[in-house]
Amino acid sequence: VVETDAWDGEAGGKYVLRGGALIAWYVPEGATPATPFRIVGAHTDSPNLRVKPIPDTGARGWRQIAVEIYGGTLLNTWLDRDLGLSGRVTLRDGSHRLVNVDRPLLRVPQLAVHLDRSVNADGLKLDKQRHMTPIWGLGEVQEGGLISFVEEEAGLNAGEVRGWDLMVHSVEPPAYLGRDQELVAGPRMDNLLSVHAGTAALAAASAQDGLSCIPVLAAFDHEENGSQSDTGADGPLLGTVLERSVFARGGSYEDRARAFAGTVCLSSDTGHAVHPNYTERHEPGHHPMPNGGPILKVNVNQRYATDGGGRAVFADACERAGVPWQTFVSNNSMPCGTTIGPITAARHGITTVDIGVAILSMHSARELCGAEDPHLLAAALTAFLEG
Repeated sequence: VVETDAWDGEAGGKYVLRGGALIAWYVPEGATPATPFRIVGAHTDSPNLRVKPIPDTGARGWRQIAVEIYGGTLLNTWLDRDLGLSGRVTLRDGSHRLVNVDRPLLRVPQLAVHLDRSVNADGLKLDKQRHMTPIWGLGEVQEGGLISFVEEEAGLNAGEVRGWDLMVHSVEPPAYLGRDQELVAGPRMDNLLSVHAGTAALAAASAQDGLSCIPVLAAFDHEENGSQSDTGADGPLLGTVLERSVFARGGSYEDRARAFAGTVCLSSDTGHAVHPNYTERHEPGHHPMPNGGPILKVNVNQRYATDGGGRAVFADACERAGVPWQTFVSNNSMPCGTTIGPITAARHGITTVDIGVAILSMHSARELCGAEDPHLLAAALTAFLEG
């Protein structure tokens, strides 16, 4: 559906796209205005390097691209890696075009050990402004060179691009690894793994008859830098879509309140598997492992939204799906991260539970998970969305 159009209350699948966010839902036959929602929440963004407004730069005969650090990325993982360019451009007529140059184009070269003799003893020290600028060729800096290149790649006329949201990405494909190929390495698992599992779950749940709830997938942008945008979880997008769905089916504010009171959200985001080389960084009694099933994420200081009631909802979904599950809680001496879960709970007043898949190398350009876990997560989410 289009946000500027009037919405109807007909049954069936619907979705809204806004920037890097997606809200998709399925209204079953017989749904009333007060029918509650079952929501899988996730986010589409990942920490990386994003192209600056004036991108063309360079030094000493090298052509480079100016980038800004997005989110809490592990900077060293972007060094000496073949990088492509992707994102969205805005054209003169206000329309958008997706761009994906998925071949080796850029590289952030690391300083040779001969010029940094103490690097292995003292650790790598990177300045975000001086040391993270990718190279993409030789020659004098050409003003407008990158956007001209993007226009050619996208089949656009010169000067047609008026705005851009571009980023670099690793072009190395995902791969199975391990003796028995029981692991998967790849980029952007945080958090496209949850988006993929949620999409599969929504498709499976919407094919079922007799649903007693309205299954929803809410995939937000900007989680990695605080969610405060019109496409982030701290914005009004989800609440607006849910309310309009209620009102389109002839509902009142009372119906909206009743629907929200019965709504539950599973906030699905990656969590930390126990690291065999740093076991002291983890909580001694909670060691999530790859292929052990999805994790329930708990923090009593509300960095995660899970409480006892939420645990019961998640355990029930896993039991019905025949899926094992694990619990994650942080070491008391280590700061705990957070997700869209507490934001969703507080902003919309709906029961929210934080879950996910245990991975290693979180926020690296290339992360690692168990090969079985994406399927196990999708199965648990399907059971949850079925109500």
